[in-house]
Amino acid sequence: MLRLKAMMQPWEADVTGADQTRMAKCADEWGYDMIAVPEHFVIPTEHVELSGPHYFQSTAAQAYLAGATNRIMLNSCVTVLPLHQPIVLAKALATADWLSGGRMMVTFGVGWLQREFELLGVPFAERGRIADEYLAAIIELWTSESPRFEGRYVFFDEVAFEPKPVRKPHLPVWIGGDADAALRRAAKYASGWWSFLTPPEQIAQRVDFIKSQPEYDGRPFEVVHGMATTRVGEGHVARNDPNARSGMSGQQIIDRLSWLAEQGVTVSAVPLPSVRDVDEYLDYAQWVIEEIKPKVP
Repeated sequence: MLRLKAMMQPWEADVTGADQTRMAKCADEWGYDMIAVPEHFVIPTEHVELSGPHYFQSTAAQAYLAGATNRIMLNSCVTVLPLHQPIVLAKALATADWLSGGRMMVTFGVGWLQREFELLGVPFAERGRIADEYLAAIIELWTSESPRFEGRYVFFDEVAFEPKPVRKPHLPVWIGGDADAALRRAAKYASGWWSFLTPPEQIAQRVDFIKSQPEYDGRPFEVVHGMATTRVGEGHVARNDPNARSGMSGQQIIDRLSWLAEQGVTVSAVPLPSVRDVDEYLDYAQWVIEEIKPKVP
């Protein structure tokens, strides 16, 4: 789904849409919980070496993968919220959710790639305020029978909006990012937080920060940290982290996932060892679901 220099293996450049569909069907059949889709619209040339050129529009990819599967949840990681028109995005997510029987999720982030914002005509310095307003407007459309919203960046009233998301009050919204503003946004609007640059040993402290906010009402809350995340630094630079290395033994993976659970992590993924093609990738994915998942909290 993306080609980060810090994590990519050579065979991944040749993966096709048909390969991705087969992988998604296997994940669905074997009992994986979620597929998450990264998003960028354009990558400036100076960022291609580290970030790669290949990204999806997250909602379109989620909808396709939902149609190719039966039970697995479809998330994003992340949908760059300020770069979307919020009414259109609310409609796209609600449509895919309704058609899939309630299998859509979304992880919203404010974005970090300034040139991408400039190319799309969105003020980079205002992206946090834009995201907060867009998110409030989207939730209003998803939950109100007579949606109305008046803000600096979006306005609507006297409108109808259906279909609504299947799950109530609305499809799960998670927030990606590590700044205090992102965590406050998660406390106010979300049922999950996706950490990226937060060191694993600081996750428990940051979860406490989220739950200490006055907007957090005690609702169930997921915390996501992929084991390989620490191999990617700010701006997608490569980092060396011995706890995120590939080729760990089964017991090493179980021990690490158990430790992450003690920090408050509820959703994770394991590093991929060196493999040669899609078939070897799927062999490893099947081993993880059969040998690792039953043995972790």
